[in-house]
Formats: sequence, C-alpha cells, structure tokens
Amino acid sequence: MAKLTEKQKRFADYYIETGNATESAKRAGYSPKTARVIGQENLLKPAIKSYIDERLKEMDEKRIMKAEEVMQLLTAIARNEVTEDVVVFNEGMTAIEQKGMSAKDRLKALELIGKRYAMWTEKQQVENITPVFLEDVPEDDN
Repeated sequence: MAKLTEKQKRFADYYIETGNATESAKRAGYSPKTARVIGQENLLKPAIKSYIDERLKEMDEKRIMKAEEVMQLLTAIARNEVTEDVVVFNEGMTAIEQKGMSAKDRLKALELIGKRYAMWTEKQQVENITPVFLEDVPEDDN
C-alpha cells in the first residue's frame, strides 16, 4: 500500500468517524474553500480508499463475533462458568450479587450448541428407489 501523508491519514480517519468527505477534509487541515473538492478527490485515490477499507475491516473484526467465539460463550454458559449481576433485597437493603446463569439459560445454550452440531435432528436413511414411469408399465391384455 502506498504511503499516505499525515494530512491524508487524518482525512481518512476523520472520514471513517464522520462519513462526510467535506467535513473530514476541513478537520484534517485542508482549506475550507477547497474542502469539498479535495474530500471527493481523496476518496478516489486508491491508497486512501485502501486505507479506509482496511481500517473498516479491522473495526468490523473487533466488533462482530466470529462463530468460534459464539461457540465458546455458549459453552461457558452451558457449563455455568458465566455469572451475572443480580439485585437482591434483604431487610430493606439492596445488594448486587454475582450468580451463575439460570437453568433455563444453560438449557438454551445447550440447545443452540446441539443445533450447531445437528444433534437434535432425526436422521432418516432413504433407500435407493428406482422410479417407475407410467410409460414403462406393461399393459394388461384383459
């Protein structure tokens, strides 16, 4: 990837933040008079576009769970390794306690894991059946 100038990098970072090319150009230090044109030109430059795409991809990878992470969390819930804060009322006082997940939540996690591995579907074996077409059926002479 081509090296970006400091101003181009600032523009790209502001563009990721705002989604507005003109505003990003102004905030990056370009002249307010030419910010609209410069902003649009910068978005067409392959190096800047590539930088923006790469940064957005990195952000998505951090923000969005992958299948492995989902399965790890479901497993931790099913094994009661995850706790949640619960408000408890005692003699006019309230307190927050850490408690394990409810049996309902643990069963739901187990159900989702089972669905992932197709554990709950009935497998039916279908025999090879040769279809008989009406044209192939011999006619009776009666």
